[in-house]
Amino acid sequence: MSNVKFSKDILDFLKQLGNNNNREWFNEHKKTFKQLETQAKLANTQVFENLKKHDNVDNMKMFRIYRDVRFSKDKQPYKTHFGCSFHRKKPELRGGYYVHVQPNNESFIATGFWQPNKEDLLRIRKEFEQDDEEIRDIINDNKFKSVWGDFQGEELKTAPKNFDKEHPAIDLIRKKQYVFIKKYSDKEVASDDFLKEVDNAFKTVRPYFDYMSDVLTTNLNGESII
Repeated sequence: MSNVKFSKDILDFLKQLGNNNNREWFNEHKKTFKQLETQAKLANTQVFENLKKHDNVDNMKMFRIYRDVRFSKDKQPYKTHFGCSFHRKKPELRGGYYVHVQPNNESFIATGFWQPNKEDLLRIRKEFEQDDEEIRDIINDNKFKSVWGDFQGEELKTAPKNFDKEHPAIDLIRKKQYVFIKKYSDKEVASDDFLKEVDNAFKTVRPYFDYMSDVLTTNLNGESII
């Protein structure tokens, strides 16, 4: 699969779809869409195969192009991107990977914890309340930071219930999501090296996942809960 990639044709089609987001246009170009969807799936499968060489990922899910408009004010029927998630083997491993290909320099990869359930969120916050040194060492590592930058995602304006708003780790505790995002230009996405670049970025996040998996599979005393 050495020649597999997200081609410029994929980006061009998605751009056209953004300008013609209606069923009539889509049905007229559905044959082209199916060909490009297959290309995108092959590229995502290559990401999956690369991940399996250095992490225990057991599932990938490429999301459908069709939007669920039932409860949305935006009634455009189609997404203008290809998205795919990659799941680590649970319950012992936590976190996941995501690849998002969208034209106009809107592509990105993401990793971490997008919507942790309330039990996991509380466990993470309690860990940071007890000791935030290890997580800061990981996310402030020069190599890690050069690839992923800082935490992204939603956070509370003040402290969560039953947490001290003056706590030294309140900047971490008040977060509701613990994700990292890396953006890419159209030129980068269509390059021959993009899939390798994605894999190298995903490799860099491993210390973060190892730490968070350990937190979420133990209690505050370090005893296993799985």
